Amino acid sequence: MGLLKGKTIIVTGASRGIGKGIALTLAENGANIAFTYSQSIDSANKLVEEIQSLGVLCKAYQSNAANFNESQLLIKNILKDFNSFDVLINNVGITKDNLLMRMSEEDFDKVIEVNLKSVFNMVKACQRVFLKKRSGSIINISSIVGVKGNAGQSNYAASKAGIIGFSKSIALELGSRNIRSNVVAPGFIETEMTNELSDEIVQKWIEGIPLKRGGKPEDVANLCLFLSSDLSTFITGQVINVDGGMLT
Repeated sequence: MGLLKGKTIIVTGASRGIGKGIALTLAENGANIAFTYSQSIDSANKLVEEIQSLGVLCKAYQSNAANFNESQLLIKNILKDFNSFDVLINNVGITKDNLLMRMSEEDFDKVIEVNLKSVFNMVKACQRVFLKKRSGSIINISSIVGVKGNAGQSNYAASKAGIIGFSKSIALELGSRNIRSNVVAPGFIETEMTNELSDEIVQKWIEGIPLKRGGKPEDVANLCLFLSSDLSTFITGQVINVDGGMLT
């Protein structure tokens, strides 16, 4: 349990799916957790109870990371409750898939706002704390779709590719202050969202994965654990795929 003992970690969008898996894994390894959610109060409260049962501190905040002012207020509240923090994990994200000819401007803008602008908002809000501490780890959750693109997901691919460019730039800007910025790019991960897909679509995905299975939220969480810990202090500006070899 000691790998992250004494660290406080912020995880956006953690009430379910990959975010929930990340929060739980980090808590199991001794981290205090501050996480955000958008609407599901019941799910957030259940996760708080589950994490607190592990003997660490945890608090949920209803906050929209895509809103600049809400992000600023969120960090102020986290500082009041936890005094400081060590790691920021930007996980919040949405999809509004469609072929470009059918995609509305609204759907394009919304995905960019939630997936990409939220990363800017949160890093901007946390930067001063990291600079003052002269340490910090920023972990931004992208996607292999941001690396290779995908038909019908031009908005999502653009947002996730933007995260990669942003993260590499921040790694260059903040590296001299001992602040690291890395990207985790999941492939096909089995969550509540993928459970809604047809068996045919799931099988098509799995056929393209060398390991012949989908990933679990814990697979992404374990990489976040490594990047949050002192085992990764010489790693920054990297994009690490968690995809079962899909892009090999």
